[in-house]
Amino acid sequence: MLGILRHAGFRQLFLAQMTALIGTGLATVALALLAYELAGPSAGAVLGTALAIKMAVYVLLAPLAGALVPPAKRKATLISLDVIRAGVVLVLPFVTEIWQIYLLIAILQAASACFTPLFQSLIPEVLPEERDYTQALSLSRIAYDLESLFSPTLAAILLTWISFHGLFVGTAFGFVLSAGLILVAALPKTVVTDRSEGLVERILRGTRIYLQTPRLRGLLALNLCAAAGGAMVFVNTVVIVREFLGGGEQQLALALATFGGGSMLAALLLPKVLDKRSDRQVMLTAAAVMVVVLLAITTVWVALPNWRGWATLLPAWGLMGMAYAGLVTPGGRLIRRSAHNEDLPAVFAAQFSFSHVCWLLAYPLAGWVGLKLGLGVALAALSVLAIAGLFVAIRSWPSDDQIVLVHDHEDLPSNHPHFESHGLAPHAHQFVIDTLHRRWPG
Repeated sequence: MLGILRHAGFRQLFLAQMTALIGTGLATVALALLAYELAGPSAGAVLGTALAIKMAVYVLLAPLAGALVPPAKRKATLISLDVIRAGVVLVLPFVTEIWQIYLLIAILQAASACFTPLFQSLIPEVLPEERDYTQALSLSRIAYDLESLFSPTLAAILLTWISFHGLFVGTAFGFVLSAGLILVAALPKTVVTDRSEGLVERILRGTRIYLQTPRLRGLLALNLCAAAGGAMVFVNTVVIVREFLGGGEQQLALALATFGGGSMLAALLLPKVLDKRSDRQVMLTAAAVMVVVLLAITTVWVALPNWRGWATLLPAWGLMGMAYAGLVTPGGRLIRRSAHNEDLPAVFAAQFSFSHVCWLLAYPLAGWVGLKLGLGVALAALSVLAIAGLFVAIRSWPSDDQIVLVHDHEDLPSNHPHFESHGLAPHAHQFVIDTLHRRWPG
Protein backbone atom coordinates (compact mmCIF):
# COMPACT_ATOMS: atom_id res chain seq x y z
CA MET A 1 0.00 0.00 0.00
CA LEU A 2 2.82 2.43 0.81
CA GLY A 3 4.05 1.96 -2.74
CA ILE A 4 1.36 4.41 -3.85
CA LEU A 5 3.43 7.16 -2.20
CA ARG A 6 5.91 6.83 -5.07
CA HIS A 7 3.43 8.90 -7.06
CA ALA A 8 4.72 12.42 -6.42
CA GLY A 9 1.39 14.22 -6.81
CA PHE A 10 -0.44 11.94 -4.41
CA ARG A 11 2.48 11.89 -1.94
CA GLN A 12 2.37 15.67 -1.65
CA LEU A 13 -1.42 15.70 -1.23
CA PHE A 14 -1.25 12.90 1.33
CA LEU A 15 1.39 14.73 3.37
CA ALA A 16 -0.77 17.85 3.19
CA GLN A 17 -3.69 15.82 4.53
CA MET A 18 -1.58 14.39 7.36
CA THR A 19 -0.23 17.75 8.51
CA ALA A 20 -3.69 19.32 8.43
CA LEU A 21 -5.12 16.36 10.37
CA ILE A 22 -2.48 16.58 13.08
CA GLY A 23 -3.08 20.30 13.36
CA THR A 24 -6.82 19.71 13.67
CA GLY A 25 -6.22 17.09 16.36
CA LEU A 26 -4.15 19.55 18.40
CA ALA A 27 -6.88 22.15 17.98
CA THR A 28 -9.48 19.70 19.32
CA VAL A 29 -7.56 19.29 22.58
CA ALA A 30 -6.83 23.01 22.83
CA LEU A 31 -10.45 23.96 22.17
CA ALA A 32 -11.67 21.66 24.95
CA LEU A 33 -9.25 23.29 27.39
CA LEU A 34 -10.20 26.77 26.19
CA ALA A 35 -13.89 25.98 26.68
CA TYR A 36 -13.19 24.80 30.22
CA GLU A 37 -11.17 27.93 30.96
CA LEU A 38 -14.06 30.16 29.87
CA ALA A 39 -17.07 28.09 30.93
CA GLY A 40 -15.88 25.80 33.72
CA PRO A 41 -18.42 23.01 34.39
CA SER A 42 -20.48 24.17 31.38
CA ALA A 43 -17.65 23.35 28.99
CA GLY A 44 -19.51 20.28 27.74
CA ALA A 45 -22.44 22.42 26.63
CA VAL A 46 -20.05 24.81 24.87
CA LEU A 47 -18.35 21.97 23.00
CA GLY A 48 -21.71 20.43 22.16
CA THR A 49 -22.86 23.70 20.63
CA ALA A 50 -19.58 24.02 18.73
CA LEU A 51 -20.07 20.49 17.36
CA ALA A 52 -23.61 21.35 16.28
CA ILE A 53 -22.31 24.48 14.51
CA LYS A 54 -19.69 22.35 12.77
CA MET A 55 -22.23 19.83 11.47
CA ALA A 56 -24.71 22.50 10.35
CA VAL A 57 -22.01 24.40 8.47
CA TYR A 58 -20.79 21.18 6.82
CA VAL A 59 -24.29 20.30 5.63
CA LEU A 60 -25.11 23.76 4.30
CA LEU A 61 -21.84 24.92 2.77
CA ALA A 62 -20.23 21.80 1.27
CA PRO A 63 -22.49 21.83 -1.85
CA LEU A 64 -21.58 25.47 -2.46
CA ALA A 65 -17.89 24.60 -2.81
CA GLY A 66 -18.54 22.25 -5.71
CA ALA A 67 -20.80 24.79 -7.41
CA LEU A 68 -18.83 28.00 -6.96
CA VAL A 69 -15.24 26.79 -7.46
CA PRO A 70 -14.30 25.98 -11.07
CA PRO A 71 -12.22 22.78 -11.36
CA ALA A 72 -9.25 24.77 -12.67
CA LYS A 73 -9.29 26.95 -9.53
CA ARG A 74 -9.35 24.14 -6.96
CA LYS A 75 -5.64 24.29 -6.15
CA ALA A 76 -5.63 28.04 -5.49
CA THR A 77 -8.83 27.74 -3.48
CA LEU A 78 -7.45 24.95 -1.30
CA ILE A 79 -4.35 27.00 -0.52
CA SER A 80 -6.49 30.02 0.38
CA LEU A 81 -8.74 27.94 2.64
CA ASP A 82 -5.71 26.55 4.49
CA VAL A 83 -4.46 30.10 5.05
CA ILE A 84 -7.89 31.14 6.36
CA ARG A 85 -7.94 28.18 8.76
CA ALA A 86 -4.46 29.05 10.00
CA GLY A 87 -5.52 32.64 10.63
CA VAL A 88 -8.62 31.64 12.56
CA VAL A 89 -6.83 29.29 14.96
CA LEU A 90 -4.21 31.95 15.68
CA VAL A 91 -7.02 34.24 16.87
CA LEU A 92 -8.63 31.61 19.15
CA PRO A 93 -6.14 32.01 22.06
CA PHE A 94 -7.21 35.64 22.42
CA VAL A 95 -10.97 35.12 22.81
CA THR A 96 -12.57 36.14 26.09
CA GLU A 97 -16.24 35.37 25.45
CA ILE A 98 -18.13 32.18 24.58
CA TRP A 99 -19.83 33.79 21.57
CA GLN A 100 -16.42 34.53 20.10
CA ILE A 101 -15.62 30.81 20.16
CA TYR A 102 -18.85 30.09 18.30
CA LEU A 103 -18.12 32.73 15.66
CA LEU A 104 -14.56 31.59 15.03
CA ILE A 105 -15.58 27.93 14.96
CA ALA A 106 -18.24 28.77 12.37
CA ILE A 107 -15.60 30.46 10.16
CA LEU A 108 -13.09 27.64 10.68
CA GLN A 109 -15.60 24.92 9.85
CA ALA A 110 -16.93 26.87 6.87
CA ALA A 111 -13.43 26.78 5.43
CA SER A 112 -13.14 23.06 6.23
CA ALA A 113 -16.55 22.35 4.68
CA CYS A 114 -15.33 23.85 1.41
CA PHE A 115 -11.82 22.38 1.66
CA THR A 116 -12.59 18.69 2.22
CA PRO A 117 -14.78 17.84 -0.81
CA LEU A 118 -12.57 19.87 -3.15
CA PHE A 119 -9.50 18.04 -1.81
CA GLN A 120 -11.21 14.65 -2.15
CA SER A 121 -12.17 15.36 -5.74
CA LEU A 122 -8.51 15.85 -6.70
CA ILE A 123 -7.36 12.37 -5.68
CA PRO A 124 -9.14 10.35 -8.41
CA GLU A 125 -7.72 12.72 -11.03
CA VAL A 126 -4.20 12.35 -9.64
CA LEU A 127 -4.62 8.54 -9.52
CA PRO A 128 -6.70 7.54 -12.56
CA GLU A 129 -6.09 3.78 -12.07
CA GLU A 130 -8.75 2.27 -9.80
CA ARG A 131 -6.30 -0.03 -8.00
CA ASP A 132 -4.09 2.94 -7.12
CA TYR A 133 -7.12 4.95 -6.02
CA THR A 134 -8.32 2.10 -3.79
CA GLN A 135 -4.93 1.99 -2.07
CA ALA A 136 -5.06 5.76 -1.64
CA LEU A 137 -8.49 5.52 0.02
CA SER A 138 -7.24 2.86 2.45
CA LEU A 139 -4.13 4.88 3.24
CA SER A 140 -6.31 7.92 3.87
CA ARG A 141 -8.50 5.91 6.25
CA ILE A 142 -5.39 4.76 8.16
CA ALA A 143 -4.23 8.38 8.33
CA TYR A 144 -7.49 9.40 10.03
CA ASP A 145 -7.19 6.55 12.54
CA LEU A 146 -3.53 7.22 13.28
CA GLU A 147 -4.28 10.90 13.79
CA SER A 148 -6.94 10.07 16.38
CA LEU A 149 -4.29 8.12 18.31
CA PHE A 150 -1.27 10.34 17.66
CA SER A 151 -2.65 13.86 18.12
CA PRO A 152 -3.80 13.46 21.77
CA THR A 153 -0.44 11.91 22.63
CA LEU A 154 1.45 14.74 20.93
CA ALA A 155 -0.76 17.28 22.68
CA ALA A 156 -0.04 15.69 26.06
CA ILE A 157 3.70 15.85 25.40
CA LEU A 158 3.56 19.47 24.25
CA LEU A 159 1.47 20.50 27.25
CA THR A 160 4.33 19.50 29.56
CA TRP A 161 6.36 22.32 27.97
CA ILE A 162 3.84 24.94 26.86
CA SER A 163 0.37 26.20 27.75
CA PHE A 164 -2.59 24.94 25.78
CA HIS A 165 -2.64 28.23 23.86
CA GLY A 166 0.55 27.06 22.17
CA LEU A 167 -1.33 24.15 20.65
CA PHE A 168 -3.19 26.61 18.45
CA VAL A 169 0.18 27.70 17.04
CA GLY A 170 0.90 24.07 16.20
CA THR A 171 -2.46 23.85 14.47
CA ALA A 172 -1.73 26.97 12.40
CA PHE A 173 1.66 25.54 11.44
CA GLY A 174 -0.06 22.36 10.24
CA PHE A 175 -2.43 24.33 8.00
CA VAL A 176 0.39 26.49 6.60
CA LEU A 177 2.48 23.40 5.84
CA SER A 178 -0.56 21.82 4.18
CA ALA A 179 -0.95 24.91 1.98
CA GLY A 180 2.73 24.73 0.99
CA LEU A 181 2.51 21.07 0.05
CA ILE A 182 -0.59 21.68 -2.08
CA LEU A 183 1.21 24.60 -3.74
CA VAL A 184 4.10 22.39 -4.93
CA ALA A 185 1.94 19.35 -5.71
CA ALA A 186 2.05 18.23 -9.35
CA LEU A 187 -1.61 18.01 -10.41
CA PRO A 188 -3.02 17.01 -13.79
CA LYS A 189 -4.31 19.74 -16.05
CA THR A 190 -8.05 20.21 -15.64
CA VAL A 191 -10.22 20.06 -18.73
CA VAL A 192 -12.49 23.11 -18.71
CA THR A 193 -16.03 22.46 -19.91
CA ASP A 194 -18.24 25.23 -21.18
CA ARG A 195 -21.57 25.22 -19.35
CA SER A 196 -24.46 27.60 -19.39
CA GLU A 197 -25.92 26.48 -16.06
CA GLY A 198 -26.91 29.07 -13.50
CA LEU A 199 -25.68 29.12 -9.91
CA VAL A 200 -28.68 27.26 -8.47
CA GLU A 201 -28.38 24.55 -11.10
CA ARG A 202 -24.68 24.11 -10.31
CA ILE A 203 -25.40 23.92 -6.56
CA LEU A 204 -28.06 21.26 -7.09
CA ARG A 205 -26.14 19.36 -9.74
CA GLY A 206 -24.10 17.20 -7.37
CA THR A 207 -27.16 16.47 -5.24
CA ARG A 208 -29.19 15.52 -8.31
CA ILE A 209 -26.52 13.15 -9.65
CA TYR A 210 -26.11 11.65 -6.19
CA LEU A 211 -29.79 11.00 -5.54
CA GLN A 212 -30.50 9.72 -9.06
CA THR A 213 -27.71 7.13 -8.98
CA PRO A 214 -28.79 3.83 -7.34
CA ARG A 215 -25.34 2.92 -5.99
CA LEU A 216 -25.00 6.36 -4.42
CA ARG A 217 -28.43 6.11 -2.83
CA GLY A 218 -27.11 2.87 -1.35
CA LEU A 219 -24.02 4.74 -0.17
CA LEU A 220 -26.22 7.32 1.55
CA ALA A 221 -28.06 4.57 3.42
CA LEU A 222 -24.75 2.99 4.44
CA ASN A 223 -23.58 6.39 5.72
CA LEU A 224 -26.51 6.15 8.12
CA CYS A 225 -25.32 2.74 9.29
CA ALA A 226 -21.76 3.99 9.77
CA ALA A 227 -22.96 7.04 11.69
CA ALA A 228 -25.06 4.87 14.02
CA GLY A 229 -22.07 2.78 15.09
CA GLY A 230 -19.59 5.65 15.05
CA ALA A 231 -21.79 7.91 17.17
CA MET A 232 -22.14 5.18 19.77
CA VAL A 233 -18.36 4.87 20.04
CA PHE A 234 -17.44 8.55 19.85
CA VAL A 235 -20.14 9.79 22.23
CA ASN A 236 -20.72 7.03 24.76
CA THR A 237 -17.37 5.25 25.17
CA VAL A 238 -16.43 7.70 27.93
CA VAL A 239 -19.76 7.04 29.68
CA ILE A 240 -19.39 3.27 29.49
CA VAL A 241 -15.76 3.26 30.62
CA ARG A 242 -16.08 5.79 33.44
CA GLU A 243 -19.60 5.18 34.77
CA PHE A 244 -20.19 1.47 34.18
CA LEU A 245 -16.73 -0.14 34.07
CA GLY A 246 -14.98 2.14 36.56
CA GLY A 247 -12.08 2.86 34.24
CA GLY A 248 -9.90 5.92 34.01
CA GLU A 249 -8.23 7.90 31.24
CA GLN A 250 -5.90 5.05 30.26
CA GLN A 251 -8.80 2.60 29.95
CA LEU A 252 -10.74 5.13 27.90
CA ALA A 253 -7.75 5.49 25.58
CA LEU A 254 -7.55 1.69 25.31
CA ALA A 255 -11.21 1.40 24.29
CA LEU A 256 -10.90 4.11 21.64
CA ALA A 257 -7.62 2.65 20.43
CA THR A 258 -9.33 -0.74 20.00
CA PHE A 259 -11.90 0.86 17.70
CA GLY A 260 -9.16 2.69 15.79
CA GLY A 261 -7.06 -0.48 15.59
CA GLY A 262 -9.96 -2.42 14.10
CA SER A 263 -10.48 0.35 11.56
CA MET A 264 -6.81 0.37 10.57
CA LEU A 265 -6.72 -3.42 10.23
CA ALA A 266 -9.71 -3.33 7.89
CA ALA A 267 -8.18 -0.48 5.89
CA LEU A 268 -4.99 -2.51 5.41
CA LEU A 269 -6.95 -5.52 4.16
CA LEU A 270 -9.45 -3.69 1.95
CA PRO A 271 -7.32 -3.23 -1.22
CA LYS A 272 -6.83 -7.00 -1.59
CA VAL A 273 -10.41 -7.76 -0.58
CA LEU A 274 -11.80 -5.29 -3.13
CA ASP A 275 -9.72 -6.96 -5.84
CA LYS A 276 -11.74 -10.14 -5.26
CA ARG A 277 -15.12 -8.88 -4.04
CA SER A 278 -17.41 -6.15 -5.27
CA ASP A 279 -17.82 -2.89 -3.36
CA ARG A 280 -21.45 -3.83 -2.72
CA GLN A 281 -20.54 -7.17 -1.14
CA VAL A 282 -17.86 -5.63 1.06
CA MET A 283 -19.93 -2.66 2.21
CA LEU A 284 -23.12 -4.61 2.87
CA THR A 285 -21.12 -7.19 4.84
CA ALA A 286 -19.59 -4.38 6.90
CA ALA A 287 -23.07 -2.95 7.50
CA ALA A 288 -24.36 -6.36 8.61
CA VAL A 289 -21.46 -6.68 11.07
CA MET A 290 -22.23 -3.20 12.44
CA VAL A 291 -25.89 -4.13 12.92
CA VAL A 292 -25.09 -7.45 14.62
CA VAL A 293 -22.61 -5.85 17.03
CA LEU A 294 -25.00 -3.03 17.93
CA LEU A 295 -27.79 -5.54 18.56
CA ALA A 296 -25.47 -7.70 20.67
CA ILE A 297 -24.37 -4.74 22.81
CA THR A 298 -27.99 -3.63 23.16
CA THR A 299 -28.97 -7.13 24.36
CA VAL A 300 -26.16 -7.12 26.91
CA TRP A 301 -27.11 -3.68 28.17
CA VAL A 302 -30.82 -4.34 28.43
CA ALA A 303 -31.04 -8.02 29.41
CA LEU A 304 -27.61 -9.31 30.45
CA PRO A 305 -26.04 -6.81 32.86
CA ASN A 306 -23.64 -9.44 34.20
CA TRP A 307 -21.98 -9.53 30.78
CA ARG A 308 -21.05 -5.86 30.91
CA GLY A 309 -17.27 -5.84 31.05
CA TRP A 310 -14.03 -5.43 29.16
CA ALA A 311 -14.31 -8.90 27.63
CA THR A 312 -17.47 -7.70 25.88
CA LEU A 313 -16.58 -4.08 25.17
CA LEU A 314 -13.15 -4.46 23.55
CA PRO A 315 -14.06 -7.16 20.98
CA ALA A 316 -17.25 -5.26 20.14
CA TRP A 317 -15.38 -1.99 19.64
CA GLY A 318 -12.73 -3.73 17.51
CA LEU A 319 -15.40 -5.28 15.27
CA MET A 320 -17.23 -1.96 14.98
CA GLY A 321 -13.96 -0.31 13.96
CA MET A 322 -13.49 -2.87 11.19
CA ALA A 323 -17.10 -2.46 10.07
CA TYR A 324 -16.78 1.32 10.11
CA ALA A 325 -13.74 1.26 7.81
CA GLY A 326 -15.50 -1.21 5.52
CA LEU A 327 -18.44 1.17 5.26
CA VAL A 328 -16.68 4.48 4.66
CA THR A 329 -13.44 3.61 2.83
CA PRO A 330 -14.83 2.35 -0.52
CA GLY A 331 -17.25 5.28 -0.86
CA GLY A 332 -14.84 7.30 -3.00
CA ARG A 333 -14.72 4.46 -5.55
CA LEU A 334 -18.49 4.61 -5.95
CA ILE A 335 -18.47 8.37 -6.46
CA ARG A 336 -15.64 8.14 -8.97
CA ARG A 337 -17.61 5.63 -11.05
CA SER A 338 -20.77 7.70 -10.93
CA ALA A 339 -19.62 11.08 -12.20
CA HIS A 340 -17.56 12.65 -14.94
CA ASN A 341 -14.31 14.27 -13.78
CA GLU A 342 -15.73 17.78 -13.95
CA ASP A 343 -18.66 16.72 -11.74
CA LEU A 344 -16.50 15.10 -9.07
CA PRO A 345 -16.25 18.22 -6.84
CA ALA A 346 -20.04 18.60 -6.83
CA VAL A 347 -20.71 14.92 -6.12
CA PHE A 348 -18.04 14.69 -3.42
CA ALA A 349 -19.59 17.80 -1.88
CA ALA A 350 -23.00 16.11 -1.93
CA GLN A 351 -21.52 13.04 -0.22
CA PHE A 352 -19.83 15.24 2.38
CA SER A 353 -23.08 17.06 3.10
CA PHE A 354 -25.33 13.99 3.17
CA SER A 355 -22.95 12.01 5.38
CA HIS A 356 -23.01 14.80 7.96
CA VAL A 357 -26.81 14.83 7.88
CA CYS A 358 -26.54 11.20 9.00
CA TRP A 359 -24.26 12.24 11.85
CA LEU A 360 -26.73 14.97 12.83
CA LEU A 361 -29.32 12.21 13.24
CA ALA A 362 -27.03 9.80 15.06
CA TYR A 363 -25.34 12.14 17.54
CA PRO A 364 -28.55 13.16 19.37
CA LEU A 365 -29.64 9.52 19.59
CA ALA A 366 -26.31 8.56 21.12
CA GLY A 367 -25.97 11.58 23.41
CA TRP A 368 -29.30 13.12 24.40
CA VAL A 369 -31.34 9.90 24.31
CA GLY A 370 -28.64 8.18 26.33
CA LEU A 371 -28.66 11.01 28.87
CA LYS A 372 -32.44 11.31 29.21
CA LEU A 373 -33.65 7.71 28.73
CA GLY A 374 -30.61 5.58 29.43
CA LEU A 375 -27.86 3.89 27.44
CA GLY A 376 -30.01 0.84 26.64
CA VAL A 377 -32.60 2.99 24.86
CA ALA A 378 -29.88 4.87 22.99
CA LEU A 379 -28.34 1.59 21.84
CA ALA A 380 -31.73 0.31 20.71
CA ALA A 381 -32.40 3.51 18.76
CA LEU A 382 -28.99 3.38 17.08
CA SER A 383 -29.54 -0.29 16.23
CA VAL A 384 -32.82 0.60 14.53
CA LEU A 385 -31.05 3.37 12.61
CA ALA A 386 -28.34 0.95 11.44
CA ILE A 387 -30.91 -1.69 10.44
CA ALA A 388 -32.83 0.93 8.44
CA GLY A 389 -29.63 1.95 6.67
CA LEU A 390 -28.79 -1.66 5.78
CA PHE A 391 -32.32 -2.40 4.54
CA VAL A 392 -32.50 0.73 2.36
CA ALA A 393 -29.03 0.05 0.95
CA ILE A 394 -30.01 -3.47 -0.09
CA ARG A 395 -33.15 -2.15 -1.79
CA SER A 396 -31.51 0.88 -3.42
CA TRP A 397 -28.25 -0.64 -4.66
CA PRO A 398 -28.88 -3.29 -7.36
CA SER A 399 -27.07 -6.57 -6.84
CA ASP A 400 -25.85 -6.63 -10.47
CA ASP A 401 -24.70 -3.02 -10.38
CA GLN A 402 -23.33 -1.91 -13.75
CA ILE A 403 -20.26 0.29 -14.16
CA VAL A 404 -22.29 3.06 -15.76
CA LEU A 405 -23.38 6.53 -14.73
CA VAL A 406 -26.91 5.75 -13.69
CA HIS A 407 -28.44 9.19 -13.39
CA ASP A 408 -30.57 11.57 -15.44
CA HIS A 409 -28.86 13.97 -17.82
CA GLU A 410 -31.87 15.46 -19.55
CA ASP A 411 -30.57 18.95 -18.88
CA LEU A 412 -27.16 18.42 -20.52
CA PRO A 413 -26.38 19.80 -23.98
CA SER A 414 -25.87 17.31 -26.80
CA ASN A 415 -22.15 18.11 -26.98
CA HIS A 416 -21.54 17.38 -23.27
CA PRO A 417 -18.36 15.27 -22.84
CA HIS A 418 -20.29 12.73 -20.79
CA PHE A 419 -22.03 11.52 -23.94
CA GLU A 420 -18.81 11.53 -25.92
CA SER A 421 -16.93 9.62 -23.21
CA HIS A 422 -19.45 6.79 -23.41
CA GLY A 423 -19.77 6.82 -27.16
CA LEU A 424 -23.49 7.56 -26.94
CA ALA A 425 -25.82 10.00 -28.53
CA PRO A 426 -27.97 11.78 -25.92
CA HIS A 427 -31.08 9.81 -26.88
CA ALA A 428 -29.16 6.51 -26.76
CA HIS A 429 -27.73 7.38 -23.34
CA GLN A 430 -31.17 8.28 -22.07
CA PHE A 431 -32.44 4.91 -23.35
CA VAL A 432 -29.81 3.18 -21.18
CA ILE A 433 -30.79 5.28 -18.17
CA ASP A 434 -34.50 4.65 -18.68
CA THR A 435 -33.91 0.92 -19.00
CA LEU A 436 -31.88 0.81 -15.80
CA HIS A 437 -34.46 2.89 -13.93
CA ARG A 438 -37.21 0.53 -15.01
CA ARG A 439 -35.24 -2.36 -13.54
CA TRP A 440 -34.43 -0.47 -10.36
CA PRO A 441 -37.22 2.08 -9.87
CA GLY A 442 -36.94 4.98 -7.46
